[in-house]
Amino acid sequence: MSDSTTIGFGGRENPIMLQGFAWDMAADSSHWRFLADNASLIADSGVTAIWLPPAYKGQEGVNDVGYGVYDTYDLGEFDQKGTIPTKYGTKDEYVAAVAALRAAGMTVLADIVLNHRMGADGTEEVRATEVDGADRRKPIADPTTITTWTRFTFPGRHGTYSDFTWDHTCFLGTDWDERTRRNSVWLFEGKEWNEDVTDERGNFDYLMGADVDLNNPRVSDELISWGRWYLETTGVDGVRLDALKHMSREFYRRWLPALREATGREVPAVGEFWSRDAEELCAYLGEEPIMSMFDTPLHYRLYHASFKDRFDLSKIFERTLVEADPDHAITFVENHDTQPGQSLQSFVEPGFKPAAYALILLREAGTPCVFWGDLFGTPETGDLSACLELPLLMRLRRSLAYGPQHDVFNAADLVGFAREGDDAHPGSGLAVVLSTGVAASKRLYVGARHAGERWICAIGGHGAVTIGGDGSAEFSVSETGLSVYVPASARPIIDRGMTRLVRVR
Repeated sequence: MSDSTTIGFGGRENPIMLQGFAWDMAADSSHWRFLADNASLIADSGVTAIWLPPAYKGQEGVNDVGYGVYDTYDLGEFDQKGTIPTKYGTKDEYVAAVAALRAAGMTVLADIVLNHRMGADGTEEVRATEVDGADRRKPIADPTTITTWTRFTFPGRHGTYSDFTWDHTCFLGTDWDERTRRNSVWLFEGKEWNEDVTDERGNFDYLMGADVDLNNPRVSDELISWGRWYLETTGVDGVRLDALKHMSREFYRRWLPALREATGREVPAVGEFWSRDAEELCAYLGEEPIMSMFDTPLHYRLYHASFKDRFDLSKIFERTLVEADPDHAITFVENHDTQPGQSLQSFVEPGFKPAAYALILLREAGTPCVFWGDLFGTPETGDLSACLELPLLMRLRRSLAYGPQHDVFNAADLVGFAREGDDAHPGSGLAVVLSTGVAASKRLYVGARHAGERWICAIGGHGAVTIGGDGSAEFSVSETGLSVYVPASARPIIDRGMTRLVRVR
């Protein structure tokens, strides 16, 4: 994948994207330094692209994960919301981390949140209509005057970088009336929800905070100007786009090409559209995609498969984006929103997680994204433990997962696939068997090129097998649910330990 419609790994083989954060990381403003200090170690683990958390000041200051967007020009530089640094550090530290990660050979993606603003500096009196929270198309009261937090003047920044200030004309609606101290959803007078959004809740344009009016020419021009400033200031390569299902589809079809033209750069983009319906994702991408998208339908299939007694493994990829459009599918097992306690909690059960990662890392279709919490755990909260097999699976992807793929997905409780390897990667090839907790075996074809070879079990604890003259062998799996076999010559890859990151304060 190398054109601007995809993640843009610059021709890298078997790319791996890393989500470079989890939700409850310590609010000690050290993460940018941590990433810079460990950039080479992260790259050595097989990561070719890294998605960084939102870098700008949020309404909760140093405690804001970054999605409660206050000032997108404040990257930890100005005394606003009770702090100069963000949760992750200062602007200078962010720019240095981006430079270090890029110098280590990784594509760097910035998390971009343009759907809403929060933590306004002042209120306004605005005429608005209260709408039904379950169906935002339906008014439930006559128009009235409410007091809204919609004045964003950024007094701590004093107009540095941009003198643009926000008022109610820049927004479509809000969820709080300061006058009555009441929470609901209000549509501002003279405004309409965008139609090219998901039809959940009638119309799911409104998500939270003050909902940005992306079709207001003044706002649109400012966001394009800001995007160019951000790319040029930070040095990031591309963007991860938040909350697409709540935003006008046409906005990013204007915004991304405008940034690509203005900067003369590829600006790879990955969009988050949280839907279980692959057809909805394909419709958003359209006939001429301008980005890749996270395969949320596959995430849910992995989630349900982790409850092993209730899922048909032979159908694991049915109705997923990676099945429908593998060139634009970013596959993932977990992310910050699926962690325990989060709004989209749907974490894959630990016993199935190695198999889930094998399904996205070792196959030929899609680009896998590894979650920080699965690679390193979440010691701050203890809600996720590191997936111990994950570093090895990443190494196997980088070194061995090449060549034609042969699937045997013909049983509900037992499936397998193999990669033949190729001449460009001597010693490559692998075989994978997965089960829903049953001990069994699967005959897989690994290619005539491997006839007579001895293959060892890298994951699963089984003995070695000899590949038959026809290029096939019987591969065993135990109740643990995953076995991965590789040529015996790959032993050094298996024996290499996990990358250990170091925290330097």
